[in-house]
Amino acid sequence: MSEIKNLTAKDALARLQAGNNNFVADKLDGKLQDSTRRSALTGGQNPYAIILSCADSRVVPELAFDTGLGEIFVIRVAGNVANTSTIASIEYAVAHLGVNLIVVLGHESCGAVTAALAGGDNGYNLNHLLSHILPAQAASEDKSVNGVVRQNAVTTSGALASRSTIIGSSVAKGSLKILPAYYHLGSGKVEFISEEV
Repeated sequence: MSEIKNLTAKDALARLQAGNNNFVADKLDGKLQDSTRRSALTGGQNPYAIILSCADSRVVPELAFDTGLGEIFVIRVAGNVANTSTIASIEYAVAHLGVNLIVVLGHESCGAVTAALAGGDNGYNLNHLLSHILPAQAASEDKSVNGVVRQNAVTTSGALASRSTIIGSSVAKGSLKILPAYYHLGSGKVEFISEEV
């Protein structure tokens, strides 16, 4: 397979940050969201960033980063966890779309993290999902919900590279960067926990 050209991680991060600044300032540009854009994408996609986000209805990456159709590859799952399905989806975007930046986006007052901290039996499926948050809970010095949310973004970022040969080898080559981030519900600001690209 020939190497796919895409934005560098640094350039992709700059676009995400500029878009988030627009969102926070209530100045969304609303571009690339019309029938012309839909038609242009019928032959394929070329997103410049992957966002692993929580499924929370208050956190909408396409809006938070002021993007249009086809610009970001979004995977949403409660607790923004690195499970088999989310990892496989990310592998596809790395290997077949040439995306060079992954953002693991946790958010303030995450319900999945709150449930993980509360413990108890939530049924087979939810227990399984919440088990992916337990390593962050154990590693976090700050045991508050938001402290564990931040640690979960960091822990999940590491898990993506360690649990996937495709992702891990791209990180090792230096072509792919993974950044943990934290979304503030009130302001809409995305705080990058690490910006090393």
